[in-house]
Amino acid sequence: MKFAVIQTGGKQYIVKPGDVIKVEKLTQDGTLVPEGGKIKFDEVLLVDDEGTTKIGTPFIEGASVSSVVVENGRGRKVITQKYKAKVRYRNKKGHRQPFTQVKIEDIK
Repeated sequence: MKFAVIQTGGKQYIVKPGDVIKVEKLTQDGTLVPEGGKIKFDEVLLVDDEGTTKIGTPFIEGASVSSVVVENGRGRKVITQKYKAKVRYRNKKGHRQPFTQVKIEDIK
């Protein structure tokens, strides 16, 4: 089974052809990549092809992982609260992290 380790959005993901993963919001030329759009990940750290392993320093030159965008969205709401006793200080904020869901098509 062929798999690779890619880096995007400051995180690393182990991917195989056919996998669907959620990554940080992806943009091209400052605009959001539309659903059905193609994405090519060039920051490949490791590729394993049934026993033959290539490890980059830090990236493998010429290796890439192609994928297609399935969905753009926002994650669940995360609530942050700050509280200081005896000074009547309370602060409550919510945050929804944007994401892009991609389907891995091919590892080269």
